[in-house]
Amino acid sequence: MDNRILFSFSNVTIRDNGETVFKDLDFSVKRCEHWALTGNADVLLQAIAGKKQVINGSTVKAQSVVLVGSTSQFKNLSNTGTFYHQQRFNSMDADDAQTVTQHLASIVPLGGNSYWKLQNALDKLNLSHLADKAIIKLSNGETRRLLLAEALLKNPALLLLDNPVAGLDITSRAAFNTLLQEVIASGIHIVVAVPEDEIPAAITHVAVIEGGNITSRQSIAGFKARGKANYVAFNGDLLKDLLNIQSDCQNIVSMKGVNIRYGDKVILDNIDWTVLPGERWAVLGHNGAGKSTLLSLINADNPQAYAVNISLFDKRKGTGESIWDIKKKIGYVSAELSKFFPPDQTCHQIIESGFYDTMGLFRKPASANAEIIKNWMDALEISAYADKIFARVPDNVKQLCLLARAMVKNPPLLILDEPCTGMDATQKLYFKTIINHICTTSNLTLIFVSHYPEEIPACVNRTLVLQNGSVVQAQ
Repeated sequence: MDNRILFSFSNVTIRDNGETVFKDLDFSVKRCEHWALTGNADVLLQAIAGKKQVINGSTVKAQSVVLVGSTSQFKNLSNTGTFYHQQRFNSMDADDAQTVTQHLASIVPLGGNSYWKLQNALDKLNLSHLADKAIIKLSNGETRRLLLAEALLKNPALLLLDNPVAGLDITSRAAFNTLLQEVIASGIHIVVAVPEDEIPAAITHVAVIEGGNITSRQSIAGFKARGKANYVAFNGDLLKDLLNIQSDCQNIVSMKGVNIRYGDKVILDNIDWTVLPGERWAVLGHNGAGKSTLLSLINADNPQAYAVNISLFDKRKGTGESIWDIKKKIGYVSAELSKFFPPDQTCHQIIESGFYDTMGLFRKPASANAEIIKNWMDALEISAYADKIFARVPDNVKQLCLLARAMVKNPPLLILDEPCTGMDATQKLYFKTIINHICTTSNLTLIFVSHYPEEIPACVNRTLVLQNGSVVQAQ
């Protein structure tokens, strides 16, 4: 065996929930190599980490492997279960959660290397100021940094990262690229799944995954020299025919003097914000600025919405409308949302769940919905994925499925929370063009959250900027 090999799969088959995802796969990582994987790489990363079934062929395992996945698996203090989607907005659950320091102090190193210790992990991941914060109350970006700190404290030989910059603001993303240089210098080897235009500078090699195969392996220099993928057009005429958005309210959203706090921590401070029908808003702000909490008040996910002055569609929260009455008027898409659907349901089933605002389809498919779903998938050019398992399709297809799921009911309000996460530049352009088309051919009201100006579609004409829970710009 080549003693330079840190890890290898040779002619292996990888299975997930009884189905073959990769067959006759070869992939290896040699010492001093650091790989980026583009395409749908999560199953491969999980297989390398020993979390998926690998049969046939041969495997050379790394001495120690840690995977930082796209979802957190934190346990509560009572050890009765993991946290659930929307739980961070329920303040009483924070009493059953570890703090950042408590969680990281419990991590045990896997190998002899002990470069990464608690204090420098807190410092390098910009977590020191969050040391006493309950992990359930962390923002998406803060949670990403905590997961990476946890992995580094294990000091593994091989670190696997699944889209680690997703949800990070511009400052945190730049800091991550600097951090990765130090991680590599500490003796840790890297395999990272990222969109092709977000490959870190420290990467030496790139593998392209398409349709259950690695279709290309090359040095980073060779990868950068290749041609770009072609832009695929959507069916604009069909998309226009599907839009029938009705709204007769004066205000879509009205917030007056809204304050949200958890204990002594102020999350939103005296927020005044009105969204009128047909307006298209960008909501901007750093990690922890309060963006997710703001959206949770609108999307019926936060119980504190009933204790503050918020009206949706001209009706004050808590005056008779149920959560489901509110949700059927709102379409919602986020990268985080895609992780909470049943792992065995198809793209068609996930889209149909949009008629019922449930996290998956839990009733017999309705024949009346079938043509609407087909038309949306045709319009977005994703019909080929109708019977594919949602959890296994590429990230850009997931987001397009969630867009179809949000729009099948023709809601007056569409909320897009970092919807371009995991997409490369071509896929982002495709998604933005679709959103522009929807907005220019209907009276849809849009709230678009992103850390990156280049992701915001041209139809956006208003901007709300949050900083430390306060509005610093609304125009």
